Amino acid sequence: MSKLPTKKQIKKKQIILSALVLTAIFSVITFYIVMTQSGHWLVDDDDFDHVNWVVVLDGQTADMERTDYAAELMASGKADSVLILGRRTFRNKTNAEFYLDDFMKLGDFDSNAVFIARHDDPSTIGEAYTIIPWLKKHKADTVLLLTSAASTHRVKNIFRTLSGDSPVYFTKDLHHFIYNADSWYTSRESRKEWLRGWAALLVSYYDLLPAGNLTATDSFYYKPIISAKEFESESNPVVDLQSLLPKVQEKLKETSADTAKADTTVKDTVVKKDSTAKDSTTK
Repeated sequence: MSKLPTKKQIKKKQIILSALVLTAIFSVITFYIVMTQSGHWLVDDDDFDHVNWVVVLDGQTADMERTDYAAELMASGKADSVLILGRRTFRNKTNAEFYLDDFMKLGDFDSNAVFIARHDDPSTIGEAYTIIPWLKKHKADTVLLLTSAASTHRVKNIFRTLSGDSPVYFTKDLHHFIYNADSWYTSRESRKEWLRGWAALLVSYYDLLPAGNLTATDSFYYKPIISAKEFESESNPVVDLQSLLPKVQEKLKETSADTAKADTTVKDTVVKKDSTAKDSTTK
């Protein structure tokens, strides 16, 4: 006959069973939160009526969703100026140049209100160090940062940390098909974006630990950031024919003088030959 368990053994089994049930419940809740909410924790989707600047960060897809959205804001009067960033892709060409060319075709925009920043920054923090002092120098009050949805929270935190109280930054979920915060786990590309987003966010906290606020005097990048009008002049320089006219006239005078001198030399040569021929005939 088997021995009946003691009250102490029964109590111990009940405690273990309760712990297992609680662990299972906690695991289910954690899994549910991770699957439904963690995708949203990466996204900061702000509402705004108007911004002074729209900053198009590098890294958009071939659909050009960021420049399209910036163009919509400019066309509707919800943004005053646009700054387009782009890394060097090969030799002396950058993404910014391709983005700018596409952007200017989307509407009749003032080329003095559109700027490009051609750079070699390998990361968002590098881009922040490039443009924050420039934005401060240009007295930017409100800035919309356009990046991928899974990077919005991280990007806003980087710019706020390095900028201090000013400017005020906004971010927007452009709802591109690659990443959907509601159902990020349903596609391979969204899962990759989710994983990269969380890894980059955690690393950014570490990178920002020694960071201080940037000022308008902290940048060496003022010169490379130019307006679309300046870029067009740089790419297609206009030749001032009026200024070249004196040089052309001087060159024509020199050519005329050389021609006259050559004609005189030829005539002298012909005369000498004729004189020589006559002398020979006389003899």
